[in-house]
Amino acid sequence: MNDDTREKRWQDHLPRSLPRYALLVCLALVVVSLGVVLMPARPPVPAEPPFSEQARAAALAETVRLKEAGSQLGAAKQHSSKDGSAPSADGPSAGAGYPDIERTVTLLTTQAQALLAPGENPADATGAAATDSGRATPPATSTATPAPSVAGAPSAGQSSAGPSVAPLPSTAAGLVAALAKSGKQRLADAAMADGGMARLLAAVGTAQLLRASAVAAGTGTTAPAADVASPQPSGTCPSPSASSPSDPVESDAGQSGPEQSDAGQSPAASSLGGALAAVVRTEAQAIYGYQVALPRLDGVAAKSAADQLARHETLLSGAESLSRLHCSAVPPREAGYSLGQSFLSSPAAGLGSLEAAALPAYGDLVALSEGETRQWAIAALLGAGKRAVLWGADPGALPGLDGSVQPATLPTQPAG
Repeated sequence: MNDDTREKRWQDHLPRSLPRYALLVCLALVVVSLGVVLMPARPPVPAEPPFSEQARAAALAETVRLKEAGSQLGAAKQHSSKDGSAPSADGPSAGAGYPDIERTVTLLTTQAQALLAPGENPADATGAAATDSGRATPPATSTATPAPSVAGAPSAGQSSAGPSVAPLPSTAAGLVAALAKSGKQRLADAAMADGGMARLLAAVGTAQLLRASAVAAGTGTTAPAADVASPQPSGTCPSPSASSPSDPVESDAGQSGPEQSDAGQSPAASSLGGALAAVVRTEAQAIYGYQVALPRLDGVAAKSAADQLARHETLLSGAESLSRLHCSAVPPREAGYSLGQSFLSSPAAGLGSLEAAALPAYGDLVALSEGETRQWAIAALLGAGKRAVLWGADPGALPGLDGSVQPATLPTQPAG
């Protein structure tokens, strides 16, 4: 009886309280919605840039930084030379090496222009350099082959987090060391970047290492080691009987194909097989050139030519092995090549021209390959640049890219 009474009393009370409960619920919803509207939304976390973009930004920041250091050092040397001041502690004389410093600034200016992204200001890169050590960090999930081993170079997988960047080099020796360190890091990053960016980074790194040696020689400072480990090609084609899309027969010159791509490679080297075939032909021609030049040289030049001839024979064998490894047809060796009368009258200069002509072929191979093949190509690109300098040729500010990228076509940096 009492239970029935309580239930009836609750049923009578509920209709009278329902509007009150509904009002309270509505007020609660209004309060919550106002809080949501007034509370600013948390901005989305920006996505991490891809490794190639990180490597490009780090290269630009370091190049702009080195350019600033070279400009200050060159101005100081020129001023002390005009004033007849006492020789500085980092060189044999106050004005020694000033032309080398000036050429270094010009080279770094061209490289900075090539590394600029569309609409980017190099001043932004200078600001980034204040908190960046100049190294790019590859993705943690990357399965790419480790970067080529460069003596004294930090690993490409090394984190860029660390202390702030060191002060600008104030001596020729400091500039040499900074150029070499940057060049080694650019080559390490090139081994893991995307095709076209890999070629650009390899060109920048090669030129900076060559310039470090030139500045060291011109200022009387010690040149740092700049050797890149070259892997030995090994393995066989997984399906020798199958026709590979990279077969140079299908992508050789004369076939319809794309014009200059973002990687800057020639139409004849629009595939890995085509790039390898171009390297084989280039090395075969270089061997022929050295064989012709060797009897016309004497003394130290003859010994150097003999050493480089052996090196080219090794490179040709390696390029042919890589072609077979990637299931590409190996071009037959020619009986001879046309060298011209100027080569016969000045064989040393002719060898320099041959070495400089090999740079774009190796640039193509860097852009179109990966793994150990790319590491081999990076080492060969640096070697070709060294041999070009040995015979008096100028590899340019972007070895392997100068044939398709001219400084006049690069974006202009704002003054100051």
